[in-house]
Amino acid sequence: MTGFFKWFKRGSKAIENNKFLIVGLGNIGFKYEKTRHNIGFRIIDSLSSEKNITLEESKLGQLGILDYAGKKLFLLKPSTLMNLSGKSVRYWMKKKNIEITNILILTDDLNLDFGNIKLKRKGSDGGHNGLKDIENCLKTPDYPRLRFGIGDKKSTSDKVKFVLGNFSKDEEQKICKSLKICNEIIFSYVRNGIDNTMNIYN
Repeated sequence: MTGFFKWFKRGSKAIENNKFLIVGLGNIGFKYEKTRHNIGFRIIDSLSSEKNITLEESKLGQLGILDYAGKKLFLLKPSTLMNLSGKSVRYWMKKKNIEITNILILTDDLNLDFGNIKLKRKGSDGGHNGLKDIENCLKTPDYPRLRFGIGDKKSTSDKVKFVLGNFSKDEEQKICKSLKICNEIIFSYVRNGIDNTMNIYN
């Protein structure tokens, strides 16, 4: 049994089912702010803005706390850079005693067409380095994730350049509506559970 799951088993009685860790993936720094790879950060920003939550600098990320529907949501933007996202996720999961089924990772997905949004209970990393690191740190791919499609089959010959590029003007005009839908999905996930929410939105 790995060290992480030894801790998880020992601390299972202390884990509270009313706590959720909502993690937006992205890279810190102004030059990354509007890139496709940072859509996870933008979802967290949208959620925080809607509920007037301030994110504060904390260990391994920016953190905000939202009380919603009798639940406590910890909104996290890791400061570890994308490829080391798992370090921040694991730290806050352990610190706040949050079970893995109550972690929701908000991520860009090159395999989905732009604007398509899909909630999943688990899955592969799909070549996404942030998800790959989270899987390595948690020792499992079985964690919920909300995937935001950034794909464009005509523009993905250089995948690294594409994901680190900015959205087009036309895409930016559509993102605001998509971010609101993401907020709705997150709140439904917290209120109604992942299965009911997938049935509604997927």
